[in-house]
Amino acid sequence: MKYAAVGPIAIHFPEKVETNDDLAAEFPGWNMPVIAEKTGIFQRYITADNECASDLGVAAARRLFETHDIAPESIDFTLLCTQTPDYPLPTTACLMQERLGLRKTSGAMDFNLGCSGFVYGLAVADGLIRTGSVKRVLLITAETYSKYIDHADRSLRTIFSDAAAATLIDAVDEPTLRGFQFGTDGSGADTLLATNGGARPAEDAHKPRHRKRWKSDLYMDGPSLMNFTVGAVPQLIDAILDSADMSRSDISMYLMHQATQKMLSQLQQRLELSEEQVPVFLKDCGNTVSSTIPILIDAMRNQDRIKPGMHTMLIGFGVGLSWAGCVWTV
Repeated sequence: MKYAAVGPIAIHFPEKVETNDDLAAEFPGWNMPVIAEKTGIFQRYITADNECASDLGVAAARRLFETHDIAPESIDFTLLCTQTPDYPLPTTACLMQERLGLRKTSGAMDFNLGCSGFVYGLAVADGLIRTGSVKRVLLITAETYSKYIDHADRSLRTIFSDAAAATLIDAVDEPTLRGFQFGTDGSGADTLLATNGGARPAEDAHKPRHRKRWKSDLYMDGPSLMNFTVGAVPQLIDAILDSADMSRSDISMYLMHQATQKMLSQLQQRLELSEEQVPVFLKDCGNTVSSTIPILIDAMRNQDRIKPGMHTMLIGFGVGLSWAGCVWTV
């Protein structure tokens, strides 16, 4: 049997950069130093009006192919995680297959999951490889949340950033991903939701659990998400360790979804971990939803902080409510 291994990663950001100074100039009443202290974010990337998830994902994949000399025809399956597809149909991954020149005999599908999506994508890729159906998977995460956010929305505009990551998943002889655990709680759907653009009539749609303060199509209840995360993630970690027959002392680094500085700091304290064990990479790129973990992995690799043989844990959590994690041996 073959197993999935996380290979090279390529990142793509839109051209437009929006800094905290830009927001302070536009909205003098926003206390950006206080906001930055809580979020840990000083700039974000914003797509152009005619720029969509497929454009970001294709750019990331092309960079992956060119930088690492990967032949497009070697890809057996493309997985795209996005909550901002180009169209309700067809599947955005099908559009990307044509643009990337991938084989017509390769598979392609979208899945809509958000903050936990990268870990879910790894699990799906691992399953495909274990069945023997494929040998090489292209996992793309691409989000353009900025299209859901009103320009005057202080709670969301200061956090979310557009980006894409392309990760190569190859078949190897020994398992590198283990202890996968998942969680779902649809009763929390009203903590982070966009009710416009789907097929459900507005009068039947989920309603935000609190009064909306801004006109954004996207709504977020930050305090409820914080409470959910601080409660769910420690239990998730224990379940992963039990499944993988490991202890916390075996894990060198916890690579978590990069939501905000405040959320990651609370998790670090709750888990009694050091700052080095819970790295943060938010300052210059913001919360990129499903792309935060691959962006973090790429940054840790560039800083030479991830070593061969090291046991790390990948943890995603958020919109859904959905959470997932696994042990990744580098």
